[in-house]
Amino acid sequence: EGIGRTFPGVRGGAPTVALQPTTLKVQDNDFITILGPSGCGKSTLLRIVAGLDTPTIGRVVLDGTPVAAPGADRGMVFQSYTLFPWLNVRQNICFGLRERAMPQAKQDEIAAHYVDRVGLAGFEHHYPKMLSGGMQQRTAIARALANDPKILLLDEPFGALDNQTRSLMQELLLGIWEAEKKTVLFVTHDIEEAIFMAGRVVVMS
Repeated sequence: EGIGRTFPGVRGGAPTVALQPTTLKVQDNDFITILGPSGCGKSTLLRIVAGLDTPTIGRVVLDGTPVAAPGADRGMVFQSYTLFPWLNVRQNICFGLRERAMPQAKQDEIAAHYVDRVGLAGFEHHYPKMLSGGMQQRTAIARALANDPKILLLDEPFGALDNQTRSLMQELLLGIWEAEKKTVLFVTHDIEEAIFMAGRVVVMS
């Protein structure tokens, strides 16, 4: 609701308007792509929804509750592979569950489900450095989904992948969205990707 973000100027310079006041209504099970050129505020908008940044004006409300900080009800996947290098695939997927002190048997059950869902069976004990970029992003998506978030936030998650892997990952994510009935906000600067993935495209200038 009317969220905007302005960064203060550096060394007395003029402030930078990263995001002009923006309002967007998202329904349950929407798949919305946010499309626009670099520097238009797409990632800033997503980070504010995630609770990783605070708007200068306006507010984000999720199911009637204002967003003030990161939370398990929002799962975030970044463009860079943000896995913990000292944890294997299964341990990375279980990270949020372990933080919530979930019993080990339940963690293993959830991890096994999402390992299978993202096509990583047989790689549970591999470490990130042993995986391709596509496999690392599969792990990151599984980690986000394992917490059973209400909404999945993806910031150009396939931007660093080759075209063939990107196409496979797009199909994989759409399959997961249909099966898991998640609400998705997906940032991209790729017009074809935005149209192919989304039920609705939000265009930023």
